[in-house]
Amino acid sequence: MDRRRFLNGLLLASAAVISGPSACAVSDDNKVARAPGTGLGIDTASLDKTIKPGDDFYGYANGGWMKVTEIPADRSAIGGFVVAGMRTEKQLSDLIDDIAKGDPAPDSDAGRIKALYRSYLDVRAIDKAGMAPVQADLNRIAAIAGNKDLSRVLGEQLRADVDPMNATNFHTENLFGLFVTQALSGSVVVPYILQGGLGMPEREYYLSAEPKMADLRTKYRAYIAQLLNESGIPDADARAQRVFDLEMKIAAAHNTRAQSESMAASSSEWSRAELEKKAPGIDWPVFLEAAQLGTQPRFAAYHAGAIVKLSALVASQPLEAWKDWLLFHQINSHADVLPSKLDAAHFAFFGTALQGTKEQRPREKRAIAVVNELLGDALGKLYVERYFPASAKAEIEGMVANIKAAFARRIDALTWMAPSTKKEAIEKVRTIEVGVGYPDTWRDYSAYALDPANAYANVIAGEKVRYAQQIAKIGKPLDRREWWMNAQLVNAVNLPVQNALNFPAGILQRPFFDPKADAAFNYGAIGSVIGHEISHSFDNNGAEFDSTGAMRNWWTTADRAEFEKNGNALARQFDSYEPFPGVFVPGKLTLGENIADVAGLAAALDAYHASLKGKPAPVIDGLTGDQRLLLAYAQAWRGKARDDAVRAQIASDEHSPRKFRVIGPTRNIDLWY
Repeated sequence: MDRRRFLNGLLLASAAVISGPSACAVSDDNKVARAPGTGLGIDTASLDKTIKPGDDFYGYANGGWMKVTEIPADRSAIGGFVVAGMRTEKQLSDLIDDIAKGDPAPDSDAGRIKALYRSYLDVRAIDKAGMAPVQADLNRIAAIAGNKDLSRVLGEQLRADVDPMNATNFHTENLFGLFVTQALSGSVVVPYILQGGLGMPEREYYLSAEPKMADLRTKYRAYIAQLLNESGIPDADARAQRVFDLEMKIAAAHNTRAQSESMAASSSEWSRAELEKKAPGIDWPVFLEAAQLGTQPRFAAYHAGAIVKLSALVASQPLEAWKDWLLFHQINSHADVLPSKLDAAHFAFFGTALQGTKEQRPREKRAIAVVNELLGDALGKLYVERYFPASAKAEIEGMVANIKAAFARRIDALTWMAPSTKKEAIEKVRTIEVGVGYPDTWRDYSAYALDPANAYANVIAGEKVRYAQQIAKIGKPLDRREWWMNAQLVNAVNLPVQNALNFPAGILQRPFFDPKADAAFNYGAIGSVIGHEISHSFDNNGAEFDSTGAMRNWWTTADRAEFEKNGNALARQFDSYEPFPGVFVPGKLTLGENIADVAGLAAALDAYHASLKGKPAPVIDGLTGDQRLLLAYAQAWRGKARDDAVRAQIASDEHSPRKFRVIGPTRNIDLWY
């Protein structure tokens, strides 16, 4: 994931951290004192009973909240993830403040946290240093004299910056991204090479004829010139034009979103010789040696077509254009640790122009995000020790077991699925590795040396440590228990190649989980999230993988045809949703998430019913168990976003806007009616 977009909170997907101060308040406590596990859980003040649930269930469940909630000026959106993230951020702030007040050893994890946090906050020192911290990198780029030098620098820039939750539509400003996990064919851990090289989020921002996209291109071209000019780079306007023109060619070389979404179509594996033969243009021996992959014999070419075209551009485009492009992106991707005027210019485009966010987030909040990113496990270990009780972990693990069992029963009851396919599917559910709260082992940061007076150097060093941690896995057996998320993240993920799920401690709080609430609430909120992630094992991409994480066809022809028929029907349903006049949700591109929402909610309902063990569900404050579960689901997924942010989500994200994640799935659940 691109670090700058992460820090600015620009991603709207459920698989993105969106945290920070809020202008609204969502109650964390039931108004009536109740025994643990018996509370209503539902936020009744959020209901709008003037709306018929059958006409607009989202409005009925959240209309009151929508009327009184304002999006904070430093946010592009607000919702359940923001509120939970805001609470977590306050806890992390308290933790880091305690560390900063102490005197930890510089070579301890606490010492590293203190040094990184304080250096990032020291804007006065950053401004005083000017462009000096980045000058060695700019000199390295300026010294490029030919293809061999260019290939070496491109290899040096390679980073393990792919978000596993979004691997089919990730973003990196480097020409290629790297992702290290088991090959899609199984058996061995390999480096995946993926397309990159764009400043704006996705190829359609460059190629779409839509007036909004054309306007953003004009603003982006002006921003490139502004950033170069304010960095003291001579001939900024001419260089900006070269950068922009090159990125237009890079965008044209990229695979489309539809192509990226298909893992089956992106499963190419190349030997070293095949890489050099199929993708000429880059000096691959020099590139790979610089990327510390000089002896690597095998690669997963996820965006094979794009790799070929991007490599050809390295040879065909003017060397000066590539040098200008490298220079711009070195500054742009680290503008937050360079002089304030660069940071402000970056936010004006990526925050305000792209997302409609009015104000930059406070520096202290962004500093926490940097520590999360570069020392995530070190901070996460402290977080769970203080804030995540063993009782919460045990309760969630029990819910996971119940929902897995519900999934297996649902599969067994399918009338259209052949016994052989059912057997494989049930084995896949049975063997899913589920991590709750935090990983079994924590990452080692002993190689991460920090300079308390140099924020830029600290970020660069952190990126290199993260890269080293990833490439160290190559060639080793797959660790199915490996975590791809920090424990303090408000999120969850399905990892199809590992056949594994992660549910970090950060998401195991309201509005997703409340140990004081009745089971119906928790099954509707966190239970549907658990079901959602399990469902990804059987969405249009997850269904390609077997229980070992290998991509192979374990379906009969008839079963696969029926599965695709039902998927196409769901895609058509979402195609009809129109957030803005003439702008529709892309049903095919959001299909995996929509399948997971529908199936996850259905499994959560079944698991809740099973948890009652034949007893009737209690009625609390006039609401039945099923009503409470469905309302909890609708309220967990509520959100409010700026129009520009929603448009950006539709253009580049695999998740549907929040409203449609409520009204779409519930209409496919018979019990909802």
